[in-house]
Amino acid sequence: MSGPHPPGGGSYPARPGPPTGGSFPPRPGPPAGVRPGPLPDVGDDARHPAVDAAVQAMANAATLAPADQIAQYEAAYETLRETLATIDQT
Repeated sequence: MSGPHPPGGGSYPARPGPPTGGSFPPRPGPPAGVRPGPLPDVGDDARHPAVDAAVQAMANAATLAPADQIAQYEAAYETLRETLATIDQT
């Protein structure tokens, strides 16, 4: 069995390629001078240590390289998911 082939006859438009010059334009970073601040004070009754840690980790990720940000966000997501599942069970 062979792989897929385009139908016979006719011509096909050219597919777009990478931009000329061999590289993509730089991605914009966060606005200058904007940095995450401390967590808001919502009172001790509304706080959960694991949630606070995950939120702070996401705020700290803004200073990391994009590849490292992804890992940090995934870890925070997993912490939040597990914590919320635990809270829902009580």
